[in-house]
Amino acid sequence: MVSREYEKLRPQLQRFCGCDMCRGDVVVYALNRLSPHYVSTRQGEVLTELSLDTDQERARLDVVLLEAFRKVSLAPRCGALPAQLM
Repeated sequence: MVSREYEKLRPQLQRFCGCDMCRGDVVVYALNRLSPHYVSTRQGEVLTELSLDTDQERARLDVVLLEAFRKVSLAPRCGALPAQLM
């Protein structure tokens, strides 16, 4: 879910580096701030996706991801110049 939402938000942030390292940093930052939802079967995956696919959960994920984009863009580890996104 985090990766899919990253891909939806990324095109809106033109000044964000977006290299593999920065992408990974954003995803890890977000995952470390969201509660885990582990599944081991396809049925569990479907049920978890349904529970996470509410407007409230999507908004929470977007807020965490946007904060991650902002933090990573201010101090990219890849050597890109820091950028102010918002």
